[in-house]
Amino acid sequence: MIAYVNGIIDDISEENVIVDVGGIGYNVRISAATAEKLPGVGKQVKLYTYTSVREDAIQLFGFLSRNDLDIFRKCITVSGIGPKGALAILSVLDADSLRFAIVTGDAKAISKAPGIGAKTAERLILELKGKVQVEDTQIGQEINQSGEAGVGENVQKREAVEALVSLGYGRAEAVKAVNAIEGIESMDSGTVLKAALKKMF
Repeated sequence: MIAYVNGIIDDISEENVIVDVGGIGYNVRISAATAEKLPGVGKQVKLYTYTSVREDAIQLFGFLSRNDLDIFRKCITVSGIGPKGALAILSVLDADSLRFAIVTGDAKAISKAPGIGAKTAERLILELKGKVQVEDTQIGQEINQSGEAGVGENVQKREAVEALVSLGYGRAEAVKAVNAIEGIESMDSGTVLKAALKKMF
C-alpha cells in the first residue's frame, strides 16, 4: 500500500518513529537496530515500509533499506512469525547476518531474538533456506573469497570461525566477529581467535 515514507523525524523511541510527511505524522514501527541508525529528531529520513492490515489495526513497519524490507517480508511468510517477531529478529541480526544465519543453519543466533525460541528459529531456517543464497550475503562472500583476495587471510578466518563455533558460538556471529578484526593479515589463527573472542563481549 505505502511503499515508503520520506519526511522529517518528529519523535523516536526504541520501537517507533513518527515521520512528518507534509504535515501528516506517520507512526512507523521499527527495530531497535533501525532506531540506533536514524539521523535524529528534525532530520530528513526515508523509510521503506510494509503495511500490516489486521481487523483491529493498520500498522506501518519501516526499514532504512530495501534489503532489510526484503528479508522482513521473507520472515513473515514463515508460520508462527508475524511482523512483530520478524522485527525482533532484525533487532538482534542485521539483514546480512540473518541471511547468513539461515544459509548456515545457525538457529542459535536467530533464537537470541526476544520471543523467538529454538523451534521457531529452526522452522524459519527450514522454510527460507531455499529462498536465500550465500551469494546474497556480504559475510558469505568474504568468508568464501577466492584466492586472489589472499589465501592466508581466508585460512585464518576459517580456522578462527570454526574454533568459535566449536566453543558454542553461532556461525553468523562468529563470522561477524572475525570480519570486524583489523589487521588480520598479519595475525596467526590463534591471535585472530583471541581478538574475535574479545569482540564477542
